[in-house]
Amino acid sequence: MEILKARRFLPERISVSLLLMVMFSVCGMLEALEMSTGKVPFLEAVNGSDVLLPCSYTSCIGISELYFKWEFNDNGTMVKVMDSMIPTDNAEPVNKRIYRDRVEFMGSSKTNNVSIMIWNVTFEDAGQYTCFGKNRKEMGKNHSAIFTLYVVDELRVVDNTLTIIIVSCVGGGIALLVIFMLLKNFTLFVLAKLEEKNKECLVSSSGIDNTENGLSGSKVTPKPTPKKA
Repeated sequence: MEILKARRFLPERISVSLLLMVMFSVCGMLEALEMSTGKVPFLEAVNGSDVLLPCSYTSCIGISELYFKWEFNDNGTMVKVMDSMIPTDNAEPVNKRIYRDRVEFMGSSKTNNVSIMIWNVTFEDAGQYTCFGKNRKEMGKNHSAIFTLYVVDELRVVDNTLTIIIVSCVGGGIALLVIFMLLKNFTLFVLAKLEEKNKECLVSSSGIDNTENGLSGSKVTPKPTPKKA
């Protein structure tokens, strides 16, 4: 009896195992946990301004004790900026620790956001920042993303002269092409009208000639028959 029960539940166990294998395989291809600093992983900021360093995370297997931290690359030495832990999905971070002045955590687990703000940046703040994450469900696998901060005296003014010249040339070329097409269509229209008018004139003149020459459609006065002597 026990053997029959084991055989009965064996297919269910196999199906569950296959489902888990497929799920973890797909997650492995998509990266179960992924840290991202956005489509543009760098920023140029003016000295003395406030800067947000963005970072978000996604996971296809859920969160369990997600440990994350920010580090700064100080001439090859990784210096910790802040760290914290998110217990489970949608739970706010706990045990937040900040190791540098003028740094504040600005993230929220509701939006999977672990961004930080640097207030009143200085030239010493310029460099590479690493957003690091480790999910307990992934058996200690590490993930990270890099964001680069540039600090300048003032933002550079972009010279758009070349762009304006190119746009003007392209716009002028398009305008000339449109004018040419309009003139071409107008010329063809005038020629078609002239040709139609010429055909009408030819038809009219042909009818007049036929009338004068006594052709079909015209009346001819018969000549009298000469009398015999």
